Amino acid sequence: MRSRGAIASVLAVAEPPAPVSLYDGLLTTRAIRRYVDEPVPEQVLRDILFAATRAPSGSNRQPFRFVVLTDGPVAREAKRLIGQGASRFWSTKREADGYDRGSGREAGSPKARMARTMQRYVDEFETVPVLVLACYVRYRDTTAFADGASVYPACENLLLAARALGYGGVMTGWHFSAESELRALLHIPDGVELAATITLGRPEGNHGPVRRRPLPELVFGDRWGEAPAWAVDPEGTAHTSAGPPRPDRGAPGVA
Repeated sequence: MRSRGAIASVLAVAEPPAPVSLYDGLLTTRAIRRYVDEPVPEQVLRDILFAATRAPSGSNRQPFRFVVLTDGPVAREAKRLIGQGASRFWSTKREADGYDRGSGREAGSPKARMARTMQRYVDEFETVPVLVLACYVRYRDTTAFADGASVYPACENLLLAARALGYGGVMTGWHFSAESELRALLHIPDGVELAATITLGRPEGNHGPVRRRPLPELVFGDRWGEAPAWAVDPEGTAHTSAGPPRPDRGAPGVA
């Protein structure tokens, strides 16, 4: 049964989203980088963050924390700091990964479309409706690669909840370019790590089936590189060539 808060959130949305099952949400939650110019209602933010904080964590310590920035001088400055770093990062990546070479010269190619989307995203970063900084409160002296398992599931919960309520977002690591300034601005204490930068808003486009590599390339059985017989994509699944280079192909995004 949907909670009263969740019902109020749906009512706060101008056009209530069509119901989506959890499984369908997993298959259709896209990275949303283009947003309608409107705020996200506080009731919706409450429900999104409530879902995020229901995520699992090691020993249920719940070391994740979320700094949620919408409007006001502090939020605008944080967006400016990250937006400037994002612009520099994308400019370097665009050149290094050859987004304007090869098929990138064809306006309708996946490379060209991605380049346009990314360029607009960084150009408009300072005006995103919501900026969320996911943080990790260290609870031991040493850090481990697996520490992310206690914060990133909460980030995924956040994005799935946004999808369910008619919104969308994308997770990046762009806080790295202004971490010291963000720490000072937001009074983030020592012992707390900035783990992710997430932007949220109502999508200008739509969610829909995501494209990934074929299942047999990603799921193995008894021997590395050999997929079990059942690892077959459902009929009609669309694929992408993005990702690390395959042994028989060059680097992706350069062709």
